[in-house]
Amino acid sequence: MPAAIDDVLILGAGAAGLMCAIAAGRRGRTVRVLERAERPGKKILISGGGRCNFTNIHAGPDHYLSGQPGFCHSALARFRPRDFIALVERHGIAYHEKKLGQLFCDGSSREIVSMLLAECASANARIETHIETGEISRDAAGVFHVRAGAREYLSRALVVAAGGLSFAKLGGSDIAYRLARQFGLRIVAPRPGLVPLLIDGDTGNMCEELSGVSIDCRAHSRERGARAFRENLLFTHRGLSGPAVLQASSYLPEAGGEIEFDLLPDAAAEEAWLAARHRAGESTHLAKVLAERLPIRVAEAFARPLGAPRPLRQYPLKSLAALDRTLRQWILRPAGNEGYAKAEVTLGGIDTRDLQSRTMEARGAAGLYFIGEAVDVTGHLGGFNFQWAWASGHAAGEAF
Repeated sequence: MPAAIDDVLILGAGAAGLMCAIAAGRRGRTVRVLERAERPGKKILISGGGRCNFTNIHAGPDHYLSGQPGFCHSALARFRPRDFIALVERHGIAYHEKKLGQLFCDGSSREIVSMLLAECASANARIETHIETGEISRDAAGVFHVRAGAREYLSRALVVAAGGLSFAKLGGSDIAYRLARQFGLRIVAPRPGLVPLLIDGDTGNMCEELSGVSIDCRAHSRERGARAFRENLLFTHRGLSGPAVLQASSYLPEAGGEIEFDLLPDAAAEEAWLAARHRAGESTHLAKVLAERLPIRVAEAFARPLGAPRPLRQYPLKSLAALDRTLRQWILRPAGNEGYAKAEVTLGGIDTRDLQSRTMEARGAAGLYFIGEAVDVTGHLGGFNFQWAWASGHAAGEAF
């Protein structure tokens, strides 16, 4: 007996896949979600330190990187942060704004997953886990055939919500890219995004020495058009991390590139404070003067290249001027990054030129949709990638 044909088959029970299932199910479509992990929403569960930074109230197209910057506008405009917030409030989930528009659960990320699963159940969307998909094809009638072991699933529409290459242990895979190639879509080369950076040489040794120290800064990749971010930098035993570094990392080219840090973001550029203190005959040691604006360990590390500790007035004025410039324009060329194992997201993905922005349907492959992280749309840190997942999933779910 042939398998029943579902209206919609969704590959991946993450944020985008579950939202798509809810939207399609609410419209009376028969929906089945296939998840390779043992349970849905595993990446949601670990997000935000277990509290899920589920959206950002400021989410808009200018918070996303893409080969086609305007592509995300349609989906984001039709499912906004307030729409997801309304869903959260309807389920009685308490939340708060942490900073910069980032919304977190007061309790646990499990509340968001439970909410999504309850909505799926209400919409009669079926979810099957531990499903490893195999061969996928489309017959002459336009029906998709998905093999999974001895089983075969049939559907009129196929939605690929399988994520990218980050967090492979949580279910990330390259299936979206394989399917895109199979159906003739182009791919923007994937690479790790929002990822800690590796620093070598003497600066790398300094980073290792300062491992665990966090500092407020302004950071930006020196690539043309890159955004600057005012966040914290975190020294690690292998290089640099923290929100400022993760944000700037997404703007670095795949090979090479530099990041510039202002370690004195609140100091006016014309202040020349070290020179002024020098002219006043300051007898305090340099590191202690620096420690008025920097953590003491960072102050000592930046003072060390100027020689043995001594009063500020004993340093050449030009050396202090050079140090001041370094602190305001600390330029590093990373040796690499921590890779997909530590990356928050995958940059690149399905080329948006080959997708319909309103529906997420593939051009030239009717009934095939790509949503979420698999697509060449990557948000900044702070809830933006979840909002893209909700919005792109909703866009596809409204299309069938």
